Amino acid sequence: MTGLLALSRVIDAVNTFIGKAVSWLILLAIVISAVNATTRKLFNLSSNAWLEAQWYLFSAGFLVAAGYTLLNNEHVKVDLIYGRLSRSKQLWIEILGTLFFLFPFCLITIYLSWPRVTSKFISGEISNNTGGLILWPVWALIPLGFGLLALQGVSELIKRIAILRGEMPDAIALADAEAKTF
Repeated sequence: MTGLLALSRVIDAVNTFIGKAVSWLILLAIVISAVNATTRKLFNLSSNAWLEAQWYLFSAGFLVAAGYTLLNNEHVKVDLIYGRLSRSKQLWIEILGTLFFLFPFCLITIYLSWPRVTSKFISGEISNNTGGLILWPVWALIPLGFGLLALQGVSELIKRIAILRGEMPDAIALADAEAKTF
């Protein structure tokens, strides 16, 4: 299990680095949006390429940071029943959810999107909009993002099993216990 926990730390570090790096793309998209809107209003100039660049940057931030979001437990959960269960039952739900929902969803998405990426790359397809950008880079974000999400799922699975086996502390349980003392 020590080797798997080391792998988990590497995956966490990769997704942390990538997640923090791509978060700057959102700021860049906002700046491009502001500059594009200003030039459109002041000088009656606009560009479809700049509009599509905003879309590309937001897509990159959203898709590529999905693993980082999972790492930080910031994804959406429906907590009606889950919150009332013991921590060990919650861990089992997370393990089963990862195995039966997250992994299949990620793998199917990668499998279905990859032919589109390769097709757009080979053809050099460009957006239908005048002055539009090439399409394959934004399509490549789909398998990349879901690959990083699946990779983080592997890390989370390793950590949940290690917690159940008593081989690592449960940060969520510790945080909950600390919150109750205040």
